[in-house]
Amino acid sequence: MTRLSNFPERLAAGVFILNAGVGKLRAEADTARSVHAMATGTYPFLARMEAEQFVRRLGAAEVALGSALVLPIVPDALAGAALSAFAGGLLGLYLHTPGMRAEGSLRPTQQGTPIAKDIWLLGIGLSLLADGLRTGHRR
Repeated sequence: MTRLSNFPERLAAGVFILNAGVGKLRAEADTARSVHAMATGTYPFLARMEAEQFVRRLGAAEVALGSALVLPIVPDALAGAALSAFAGGLLGLYLHTPGMRAEGSLRPTQQGTPIAKDIWLLGIGLSLLADGLRTGHRR
């Protein structure tokens, strides 16, 4: 079930992710290599995939996730679970990529701030998941 009160946060996150996905679908080779290199530093299994293929698939996944968040037919719990998983992957990049955090701290460096800010996506995802599960049990 989708609650109307959850739609503003779903719309904010969904449009943001949808836009990022569309951008990745149009990414040039240099951008694809850069995104792929960063991802493989944290998730080495991704090195088996070509950079352009990786970025196209990532872009398609972001378009799908963004659409799921924006479309009210997708239940809050499902949209929240998907968003939480996606945000967890982004925060993994933040935690495991050298130079993203100040030494011995969780505080972001200037380079890490853009990814550290994705914590808001995790917060939205967990809120949607919890709310969807809570309201689903009331039926």
